[in-house]
Amino acid sequence: MGTGTDAAIEAGDLTLVRGDLMAAVDAIRLSRRTLATIKANLFWALAYNVAALPLAAAGLLNPMIAGAAMALSSCLVVSNSLRLTRFQPAGLDHQATGSSSTP
Repeated sequence: MGTGTDAAIEAGDLTLVRGDLMAAVDAIRLSRRTLATIKANLFWALAYNVAALPLAAAGLLNPMIAGAAMALSSCLVVSNSLRLTRFQPAGLDHQATGSSSTP
């Protein structure tokens, strides 16, 4: 049967593979930032489509301009998502400063 580790990993929402509890804080911070980025990307992509599709359907928007705007919209969504790669875990700062309580 084992020690129940597999059952605990399956039942938990978050599994720590290090002994540092700051990893849980970092995971929560990163997940919140990721969700905010997803919502922002969805808003801007939806706003573009709501604005551009009626203009294109009415023939008021040049297809070349519409295609370029769609490509630019995709580039903006990707570059907004790439901002997540600059995420700095607080746990690394905590370890680097040395949280020793001795004077």
